[in-house]
Amino acid sequence: MDPARTLRDARIGAGLTQAELAARAGTSQATLSAYERGRKEPSLATLDRLLRATGQRLTSAPVARQPTRAELDRAARGLADVLELAAALPTRHERQLRYPPLRRAA
Repeated sequence: MDPARTLRDARIGAGLTQAELAARAGTSQATLSAYERGRKEPSLATLDRLLRATGQRLTSAPVARQPTRAELDRAARGLADVLELAAALPTRHERQLRYPPLRRAA
């Protein structure tokens, strides 16, 4: 995420000038300008406050959870059971591979 672009796009999308947004968010126009130009980087709390003043919110994508060792062991045992069962099933292989007929596009 580019905070400068995000902030500028949010401000313009809300139809606010830098001075108006700065007044709403309780900061100076000069500081807001520095944020939008990328000369200064706002803290997460400041960026959230500025975005809320435009009517937007700062959100994040969910972080993938790492499975526990017990969950990994349980999954490994289940996979081993499935593979053992598959190996025990009788097989009859065809001598020639068969494919479903393809349909022509209209």
